[in-house]
Amino acid sequence: MLMPLPITLYQLVAEYESLLVEESPDGATPPSQRLRDLAYTLCVSTGTREVADALDTARSYLAKAAATVTNSPAATRLRAERRPASAALAPHAAGAGMATEGEA
Repeated sequence: MLMPLPITLYQLVAEYESLLVEESPDGATPPSQRLRDLAYTLCVSTGTREVADALDTARSYLAKAAATVTNSPAATRLRAERRPASAALAPHAAGAGMATEGEA
């Protein structure tokens, strides 16, 4: 099954949840056309028939997409590049039991 880009799916879920809380915090008023449209789009995007299933599917897909990005070679390189120089040193060079020149 084709799935939308994670950012698109994330935006749909975020807008749906935000609008749901904003419109009817107590559930007393009927949903707006925009909320119904978002529910429909979520269902079509995830291949489900119920909005609760669509939200579950979307969250699962987004979690998998985030894990894939986090564990990708590019993300690993980026984390290594952002690491401070002292963190890249061996443990003994960072002061774990070794005396420096001034202490010797």
